[in-house]
Amino acid sequence: MKGLTVLGSTGSIGVSTLDVAARHPDDYRVVALTANRDVDGLLAQCERFRPEIAVMADSESAARLAKGLNQRGVPTEVLSGLSGLEIAAAMPAAELVMAAIVGAVGLLPALAAVRAGKRLLLANKEALVVAGRLFMQEVEAHGAEILPIDSEHNAVFQCMPADTGEGLERLGVKRILLTASGGPFRATPIEALATVTPAQACAHPNWNMGRKISVDSATMMNKGLEVIEAHWLFHAEPDNIQVVLHPQSIIHSMVEYVDGSVLAQLGNPDMRTPIAHAMAWPRRIESGVASLDLFQVARLDFDQPDLQRFPCLGLAYEAIRAGGAASAVLNAANEVAVAAFLAERLAFTGIAAVVDETLQRMPIDSAEDLDTLLETDRRARIAAEQVLRNRVLSCDIG
Repeated sequence: MKGLTVLGSTGSIGVSTLDVAARHPDDYRVVALTANRDVDGLLAQCERFRPEIAVMADSESAARLAKGLNQRGVPTEVLSGLSGLEIAAAMPAAELVMAAIVGAVGLLPALAAVRAGKRLLLANKEALVVAGRLFMQEVEAHGAEILPIDSEHNAVFQCMPADTGEGLERLGVKRILLTASGGPFRATPIEALATVTPAQACAHPNWNMGRKISVDSATMMNKGLEVIEAHWLFHAEPDNIQVVLHPQSIIHSMVEYVDGSVLAQLGNPDMRTPIAHAMAWPRRIESGVASLDLFQVARLDFDQPDLQRFPCLGLAYEAIRAGGAASAVLNAANEVAVAAFLAERLAFTGIAAVVDETLQRMPIDSAEDLDTLLETDRRARIAAEQVLRNRVLSCDIG
């Protein structure tokens, strides 16, 4: 039986992970769960799975959780803050660590799991976007194992030879084809995008996701971040990573080989498939996902992304080519801009504008150590907030 820690257990990925684990009670034991501030959600999960440790983001939430667990007779130890997250990620009883905390805040717990030599099920994009080179160096240094959870990267992993460290060319791989649904605004007139609402942006046509990642899907920044991830995971240059619009979300990604073969991974759009694959790899286990009915699907469509409609995708390619800490700046600015949009302080089209201006303002430092990257992240957020304030002030004056 393998011990499982779920970082971000009350989010959509965390809930799906626990669903898969519950289907195989003889194979997986939940040893730690963490949440941001969803005390009620984590309390219910602790009652069901009885982990050794539960972690909340702050001490007030942790105190509420501890009180609730005590009243219910659940002996789970409650911790809080970054130190608690790192303890949960590195605890000896955890062989598998699901890294599903959204945002750059998930970087340090994921690193703690890597440094403890865990099998890391990586759903947190920002770990590689912010600190890709450093992160992969730590993986190698500590003998950790990364299995990607994003449906696209998991699909590529399934279609790729085992040792991508040799480089794609030596493996006969021509390019990686990352599919993208195009989100809810794939066919919306471009002139109408400035007035879309957070509710509309979060209404993804195929996937059930959190609000932040849903907005990223709508802008296609999500796909841009995935391009950066693929660069580090598979040792692929940006020119060898092609984004393909595929509105049905049935083909989750493809790998093209030099002999003309294209391998694709297909399945219903349900995150339990890549989660189950990574949890059991190299075995296969039942995930609870319905069988794919190709007769019901009937057709598969493909198109090129329009960078005028999706400028965030172009910005991500620019950041990875710029190197250094440019990707960290991109990510920080995007987090600030998306939060402002969700709070109705910024128009949807302003997200790309804030990211673009922040990239232009920030010097592109090196990305050699963690302290430098974290400082770059901090300064980029300050710069993005200033860009945002200037835009709001300009609108007020206008």
